[in-house]
Amino acid sequence: MAQASKDADSNEHISLSKHLGVRDLTAFGIAAIIGAGIFSTIGNASASGGPGVIFLFLFTAVACGFAAFAYAEFASLVPVSGSAYTYSYVAFGELVAWTIGWALIMEYAIGNITVAISWSDYFTGLLSNMGMHIPEWMTMDFLTAMKGFKQADALIAGGKEFANLGAPLQDAYTAWTGAPQLFGLHIVADLPALLIIILITRLVYRGIRESRNASNIMVLIKIAIVLLVIFVGAFYVNTENWHPFLPNGISGVLKGVSAVFFAYIGFDAISTTAEECKNPQRDLPKGMMWAIIICTVLYVAIALVLTGMVNYSELAVGDPLAFVFQKLDMPWFSGVIAISAIVAMASVLLVFQLGQPRIWMSMSRDGLLPKKFSKIHPKFHTPSYATIVTGFVVAVPALFMNLTMVTDLCSIGTLFAFVLVCAGVLKLQTIPNAPRGRFKTPYMNSKYIMPAMVILAGVLSYTYNKENVMRFLSNESRVLDATTLVSHLDKEESDYAKYQVSLSDPEGYKSTNGDLEAYLSKLDESAYNSTIQSLRIPETKKFEGGWDVFKHKIPTWIFIFTSLLLTYWAWTKNLSLIPLLGLVSCLYMMSEMGVSNWMGFGIWLVVGLIIYFSFSYKNSKLNLPEAKS
Repeated sequence: MAQASKDADSNEHISLSKHLGVRDLTAFGIAAIIGAGIFSTIGNASASGGPGVIFLFLFTAVACGFAAFAYAEFASLVPVSGSAYTYSYVAFGELVAWTIGWALIMEYAIGNITVAISWSDYFTGLLSNMGMHIPEWMTMDFLTAMKGFKQADALIAGGKEFANLGAPLQDAYTAWTGAPQLFGLHIVADLPALLIIILITRLVYRGIRESRNASNIMVLIKIAIVLLVIFVGAFYVNTENWHPFLPNGISGVLKGVSAVFFAYIGFDAISTTAEECKNPQRDLPKGMMWAIIICTVLYVAIALVLTGMVNYSELAVGDPLAFVFQKLDMPWFSGVIAISAIVAMASVLLVFQLGQPRIWMSMSRDGLLPKKFSKIHPKFHTPSYATIVTGFVVAVPALFMNLTMVTDLCSIGTLFAFVLVCAGVLKLQTIPNAPRGRFKTPYMNSKYIMPAMVILAGVLSYTYNKENVMRFLSNESRVLDATTLVSHLDKEESDYAKYQVSLSDPEGYKSTNGDLEAYLSKLDESAYNSTIQSLRIPETKKFEGGWDVFKHKIPTWIFIFTSLLLTYWAWTKNLSLIPLLGLVSCLYMMSEMGVSNWMGFGIWLVVGLIIYFSFSYKNSKLNLPEAKS
């Protein structure tokens, strides 16, 4: 805090303006949380989990609530911009702080790429409904178009007609084939995403008061629309669509963990505005809690309405709210939703674009980034240089990156931040006479509760999920699903597989009009396994086994061993229960993400460490002569 004051003096007494109260902070939280979650990613999560996806929303809200206690305690102790970076610096020191600061770039900068892409989908959809069509190659990222074309081409080779491909695959195929080429390179880029990033970055650059006013207006609009959707949609709910409530079991629900968690990550963005709050020690904790509570109620209600209006299996679309009302022949209402989604996602972009420059500003103050990042604009009182750089960091990848890729990377980076903030509170609670803020996380001794929970989890897993537990421990090979299998076949293999199927089940195959993927997908598990076994194609294209199977279990093993270690510490050091549950819950959600996400995150951290040891460590203010003396 003294360093932040000293840096204000070095900026010729130019500091951030203090304009925010509890209502503003709550609005910022709602602005960040209610966006892509309700208007976009909730569709895929519901398609995987069915109506039972509400349990994932509740579990995620509880996990974020535990983490919010930790954030609130640190925010009242160190009311300085920087969020988890600053809190980790206090608890663990510079190296861990740099690591989490680097990870937060995923949450804010890279996370905004996801929102910008979703905003682009709604914007172009709205224009299309108004009769203004933009070519697909100008509204889609490069990776989605390329991968979608390859998958569509393989499915067409397998007998599926173009008209029977899903709308996303049709769009990707059209974008790739219709794109102009330069030296053989297809020119595919999401230009509307670039436009909204430029506009939001300019607003954030102008000042916190302007950003606050814009945020408050957008929050009022989108909450009004969400409540209208819930009210109108309730009259079209068919309760038969809620049966079965868990069509794909708990595993199906957990498939949407990254998408649902992405819907909640905005609450911690509030803490980046600490130096712009009128009373941060009092207002930051309240703003975080209110934002999570309000948004959880809205998420659960909207999930129940969506899965009640149409069958859950139809919701794997980029614009689920607009889709369900279009399906009910209410195009005017889907137009209203599209407009509100454009507003809602713009508000998410606003808060994230507001948060990232302030984290970089804090890192720059500590010498870990160049001094320019902590420069405050003399007129607008914002971290001007950091804001411009953030705009570039978000805008350029948004042209080319895949929506799912950046969602998962953003979620795992944020969960890592939550884990460290919860661990920071645990550490401070074990240090005698450690400084404490005005807000303190209620203390409950976990000595007996944590071991009991671990034992209960093990017993219940073995009793009610014995088959999957044994499969996890045995590392047995598994058959690839129909879509993956058909997509991996070359034309010769695909033609031979179709020939074999047409001989073994001519009537069943004929009923699918020669569509191999459709035929295999309609088989029950036993028939499917038997058919795949009989196909004369390479075993590697039918089964996944050995290391290919084990690598997907590595995140779960990390969770298991860490939980056992935390249980030991809970027993020996009487750790506080709430931050411990926050740490375990967030680590569990990390373990539910694919190993490819962990690898991508690991590579990101390695790059960050290279930058730290090549620049930041040498320039850190901790290494200055006056600091060492």
